[in-house]
Amino acid sequence: MARNTGDAQADGPKERQLAIAEAVIKHGTISVEKLAALTGVSVMTVYRDLAQLEDRGVLQRHRGKVVAVASAMQEADAEFRLEQQAALKRDVAAVAAQMVPSGGSLMLDDSTSGIWLLRALPQTMPLTIVTNSLLVANEVVERNSIKLVLAGGTYEPWARSLMGPSVTDFVRSMHADVSVVSASGISGLACFHPYQDNVAVKRAMLDSAERRIMLLDHSKFSRRALFQFATLDEFDAVVVDSGTTEEAVEGLRAQGVMVEVAPHLDEETTPGA
Repeated sequence: MARNTGDAQADGPKERQLAIAEAVIKHGTISVEKLAALTGVSVMTVYRDLAQLEDRGVLQRHRGKVVAVASAMQEADAEFRLEQQAALKRDVAAVAAQMVPSGGSLMLDDSTSGIWLLRALPQTMPLTIVTNSLLVANEVVERNSIKLVLAGGTYEPWARSLMGPSVTDFVRSMHADVSVVSASGISGLACFHPYQDNVAVKRAMLDSAERRIMLLDHSKFSRRALFQFATLDEFDAVVVDSGTTEEAVEGLRAQGVMVEVAPHLDEETTPGA
């Protein structure tokens, strides 16, 4: 289940930092004292955690307050995003995994939801994966059943991915069975991301695949970003988590969007086993 940063204390540094980051992103701006109260540790410990999160580009300190960096103009660090809403992303991935054909070809961008999709696929499933994400590459490099095609470009540390015209040109030279992407924010039917380079890669992957799948957790419906790359009615399937409001789901369906709501999985469930 998603963490409630207001009700529970974090168990260790990693969990505590994730709780701090989620609280900052939720509130936009919050005091160090409030974060100490939320996590049950000293202000000094919170300051040490904040220094690490600031180095990762998740947040920044400004005039005694802590401010979220992820916004319409900027995205958070990939490794942090991988752990955000992890249980809900796992739920969405379990549904999307049923849409990936065995022996087929799959394009994945730098969206961390794609990592959860890979983890939901059977370990021995034969597949060709085209990606610009080093996180995706590291996830599948030990799987003998997967052929990995890595698009080369300029490395962006915050995304753990390769970007630039060489990536988009390479992607557009190929054709895949399925492309799977996510978005930083949704407004109406429009899908947004803060960075133009990422938008170019997403668009290229969508244009180079037979089927298009969008993976979203409910937090994306309350966030906006700068650049539009698609509309939800372009996708063959839009998979959302169980935290998405019924009003949002029915509103999208009324506009012709093929929405599937992923049921919440028990913690013991192990997709891809």
